[in-house]
Amino acid sequence: MLNITRAPGMFGLVAFFLGLGSVPAYSAGGATGFVISLLPIAFLALFYLFLLRANDGKRAFLTGFAYGLGLFLGGVSWVYVSLADFAAMPVPVAMLLTLLFCAYLALFPALSAFLFNRLTRSAPESFITPFVFAGCLTLAELLRGFLFTGFPWLALGYSQADSPLAAYASIAGVYGVGFIGALIAAWLATVRQRNLLPLVASLFLWAGGMALAQIEWTEPEGEPVSVALLQGNVPQSLKWQPEQFAATLDLYHDLILKHPAQLVLLPETAFPDFVDRLPPDYLATLQNTLREADGDLLVGVPVRDSERYYNSVVSLGASPGQQYAKRHLVPFGEFIPFGFSWFLRLADIPLADFSAGKREQPPLAIAKTRVAISICYEDLFGEETLDFLPQAALLVNLSNTAWFGDSLAPVQHLQIARMRALETGRPILRVGNTGVTALITPKGEVKARLPTFTRAVLRVETPGYVGLTPYIRMGNLPAILLALASCLLPVFIRLNRRRQ
Repeated sequence: MLNITRAPGMFGLVAFFLGLGSVPAYSAGGATGFVISLLPIAFLALFYLFLLRANDGKRAFLTGFAYGLGLFLGGVSWVYVSLADFAAMPVPVAMLLTLLFCAYLALFPALSAFLFNRLTRSAPESFITPFVFAGCLTLAELLRGFLFTGFPWLALGYSQADSPLAAYASIAGVYGVGFIGALIAAWLATVRQRNLLPLVASLFLWAGGMALAQIEWTEPEGEPVSVALLQGNVPQSLKWQPEQFAATLDLYHDLILKHPAQLVLLPETAFPDFVDRLPPDYLATLQNTLREADGDLLVGVPVRDSERYYNSVVSLGASPGQQYAKRHLVPFGEFIPFGFSWFLRLADIPLADFSAGKREQPPLAIAKTRVAISICYEDLFGEETLDFLPQAALLVNLSNTAWFGDSLAPVQHLQIARMRALETGRPILRVGNTGVTALITPKGEVKARLPTFTRAVLRVETPGYVGLTPYIRMGNLPAILLALASCLLPVFIRLNRRRQ
């Protein structure tokens, strides 16, 4: 292998393409899903070898930054679509902000590479080095999922949704899956003709995932619930136009009338105005229609009080009326961080100053079951889903990824939801304005879905599920402890040598 000290620019370029080449695994599925899930493992193995040859922290940092920039420019550059196409931001500004956002995200793999270099620089490569690599990468991902409200999109574990490793999510969550994936990558990079132990260990972890997948952590409760998921496909460019308002209300009224079910789901902000500003007889008509069918409706609609307004879900129908207010808001899309008021002068984003709902909100008791609600971006945070468990029997996500057009964002979001199902052992019902609308089983399998950018209704049945996965009991603690212990291994070894 080339010496990184002689060709740092070329190695940076190669690292960039290693990150970029991993992107397809974050939107895969179906028969080829497992094969594609191997891409990030293979490219991480090469990335690991590059870091072993980085002779100082600066080289390691730049190599990690190049890898991260390739990953995020390829994987989340759909942010540009929302800024330029739908927020009416000038194209050069939208391009610059997208680049800066991806560069910020690339700092986290860069920091993990730097930390790896510092922890291993004075020690020869040994059996602990792959653990240190996995620990550093996982700690960086945990930090990215928390800092500045967090953005855990494209965490390594999501790329393994179609791999046997996905079954580890029920124990250690998506970050635990990522730790195991990074460990396998480093092991595979160290396979030698006379030392096949790393390969055997990797195969053992894959086999362990297959065995774990056979465990039923949770079980169905009661009779299946009939569900109608209404994908209205209202163009984002028209959604907030006053002249479109009446047509949107009529559209959903007709769909609800034609598709009665025990539980009817509409997307995030399906009603594009405050609930108290809807026509006085509209909600009453819907309420009567639903009660006659003995059904309940969940609809996304902004709600306000005297001082604040919330991105909310409200219920109508046979059960008592209930409400959920979104707790984890999207920076710039739903609230403007301090010091960034200039952003609103550049972007045309309706209702960009929501308030966050209370952290303690119970599951909604509707359709004779208990439903945990998340709105769009909220289901990225598995640890926050645990606030509703084990009481909730169904997970429901209402989204509007129309902001990102026909990009990778909707299918990546579907993959994220699959990991939430695996972590919790609960089925997930998700409905989007333009998609992806789907039913996901507690095993993370997409049982039924609608094509994106079509006006359609998905009719499914699913029971609620009860029981506890280890992840519900412990959350991200196993992944955090694994990562910290792995990073501290070199420190303990050095201290032990000094004592001797």
